Amino acid sequence: MDLKDKIRVIEDFPAKGISFKDITTLLKDANGLKECINQMAGRFKGVSVDLVVGPESRGFIFATPLAYLLGTGFVPVRKPGKLPAETIKFEYKLEYGTDSLEIHKDSIKPGQKVLIVDDLLATGGTMIAAAKLVEQLGGEVVGLGFLIELEDLKGRDKLSKYKVESLIKY
Repeated sequence: MDLKDKIRVIEDFPAKGISFKDITTLLKDANGLKECINQMAGRFKGVSVDLVVGPESRGFIFATPLAYLLGTGFVPVRKPGKLPAETIKFEYKLEYGTDSLEIHKDSIKPGQKVLIVDDLLATGGTMIAAAKLVEQLGGEVVGLGFLIELEDLKGRDKLSKYKVESLIKY
């Protein structure tokens, strides 16, 4: 199955010149969603994984079923103020301004092998932040998985120290 065929492309959304990749058409397709998760798991076959981390919010969609399939736990990475227990924060630069992500301080034990999964690799900022949070807690990032990669934005270049896998490239 070609997963790219399941993605709806909407031109000029959210602004003129943007070619938006709408994953809702893949998510509502039971066979497409199942194939997507199976393909993601296949990309990390033979890699030892203790936990799967997913950045808010679309990362949750893919990381949770992948964790289930791999027989691991799931750890959310969220925007500030969304997690109830003690957290650590990583702040990163955007084109205009900054953003930050948080993770529970007790969510990863030193030495645990962590796979981080999100829907989209664009510039790489979110994934760098998630990886830094995992590493601050002593976790080892064993891979980064994405449904879609926007190659022109060169996010992969910023993540060169990690095993990066994407199912669909634009």
